[in-house]
Amino acid sequence: MNEYKILFTGTMGAGKTTAIGAVSETPPIVTDVVNNDQSHTKERTTVGLDFGQFTLDNGDRIRMFGTPGQSRFDFLWKILSKNALGMIILTDNSRPDPLADLRVYLEGFADDLDIMPCAIGIGRLDAHPSPSMDDYIEELARHNRVLPVLQVDVRQRDDVILLIDTLLAQLEAGMFGE
Repeated sequence: MNEYKILFTGTMGAGKTTAIGAVSETPPIVTDVVNNDQSHTKERTTVGLDFGQFTLDNGDRIRMFGTPGQSRFDFLWKILSKNALGMIILTDNSRPDPLADLRVYLEGFADDLDIMPCAIGIGRLDAHPSPSMDDYIEELARHNRVLPVLQVDVRQRDDVILLIDTLLAQLEAGMFGE
């Protein structure tokens, strides 16, 4: 049995905790506290990490780690990304400037993105169609990145599994070394 680490990152409220909970075989470990950030109406927020795990059909185990979304906890991003197999960046299309949100993570994880696969999950796209999928792809191109961009509902297990499968497919295609 092999064990693999996947990192979930994105802004506060993008759905990292929810995504991990949607696929974890065990109740996820969360480090949520009451939110005192007045810029967001979310009741609770992650200040350490989220953790969940599940087992693939072949017996390999996926360990999922979620980062805190607030930039003031960015020192934890590097710690949590260490030895990760891949990264999923979640965005919330209902936020005021989701492309600027994406830039924070593309720049904050630039070194990691050079050596590991990544998939972008866009939430709330149906209700908030702007920016479009093409806008995300253009933003990635401005950062010299070609990454899969998927519309997701992080509450849906199949959508989260699709993001994880997208990472694994990049590895299987030989796009990144293990």
